[in-house]
Amino acid sequence: GNLLNPTELINAKCKFSGTTPVLRTTRHLFLDLPKLQPSLQEYITTASKQGGWTQNCVQVTSAWMRDGLKTRCITRDLKWGTPVPKEGFQGKVFYVWFDAPIGYISITANYTPEWQAWWKNPKDVEMVQFMGKDNVPFHTVIFPATLLGTGEDWTMMRNISVTEYLNYEGGKFSKSRGVGVFGTDARDTGIPVEVWRFYLLSNRPEQQDTDFKWGDLQLRNNSELLANIGNFANRSLMFVGKFFDGKVPGKADGKGDAELEEFSKAVGPKVDEYLAAMEKIKIREGIKIAMSISAEGNRFLQDTAPWTVAKTDKDKCASLMTAAVGLVRLLAALLNPYMPSLSRKLLEQLNLPPSAIDLTDELVKGSYSLHTLLPAGH
Repeated sequence: GNLLNPTELINAKCKFSGTTPVLRTTRHLFLDLPKLQPSLQEYITTASKQGGWTQNCVQVTSAWMRDGLKTRCITRDLKWGTPVPKEGFQGKVFYVWFDAPIGYISITANYTPEWQAWWKNPKDVEMVQFMGKDNVPFHTVIFPATLLGTGEDWTMMRNISVTEYLNYEGGKFSKSRGVGVFGTDARDTGIPVEVWRFYLLSNRPEQQDTDFKWGDLQLRNNSELLANIGNFANRSLMFVGKFFDGKVPGKADGKGDAELEEFSKAVGPKVDEYLAAMEKIKIREGIKIAMSISAEGNRFLQDTAPWTVAKTDKDKCASLMTAAVGLVRLLAALLNPYMPSLSRKLLEQLNLPPSAIDLTDELVKGSYSLHTLLPAGH
């Protein structure tokens, strides 16, 4: 929609009292966006290419720039808000979307006296922002213009991930009408936090609007989270507990080499795809790939049937299960950005320290040799 001046309203009435507003003369501060447009356009062009801005973000920003920027009022005649610290403007507050992004800086300054090491260090610090599409222009136009207008060397946003709308059961969320599920509602259901995080992130509206549906949450929890990750981790760890006294048996020389090579060749490239997706802030794609890696684990167990191999060749079975529990460790790291509580549970079952959750270069390399990810006897 378009912004309207109060004087453009036809037959304006107060919603609460029904009275007609009275026009009065007042003074306000304005941000001179037209003067900043050339430097702002240069910033947008560079950052959007380097940061790979999402298409919806580029479209909204381009529309603002194409239509020509106008001076923008940054003060309001209100009692609630941040007071304007300028002589002659007492009793006024800053417009919230001028003030709020500056709060990112002030919050950092309140947290640490070294705030400039983050906010005035564009060579060493990369700022990434996440938001819904409604708030795009305030972060790609207004806030950058504010920083550029100071003439100082600020850390500017380069990467931004913008979502479309998440709807509720085919309609729109509305807190005022009680339509939807909100923070306290989610808490009161007793549904584990990892279930919420899995469903919402795998259903993240990155390219188009998506729907929150209770039936879908239940279905995906049962058919994907439990049947895929839960099933693989449980089968692998229970098997090692039963047949190898709860210790990683280690790979036996010359045993199961072909199966392990095929398994690692299926997993390793997918880990590379996962990293590429995460670097591009394709969060929905990242969790989809992580789930496919877990599915490779279930396929490996089904194809190699270690419960049968254990009866005839326990050394080969040891090799197979060493790779399987290695994948459990890898999954703990891959799932950590999405479901940290689940990752911690996996680490506890593996008896690994919290540091094992880091997706290090060594761990990524080990995805091509899954049997090397946990030492024999662990």
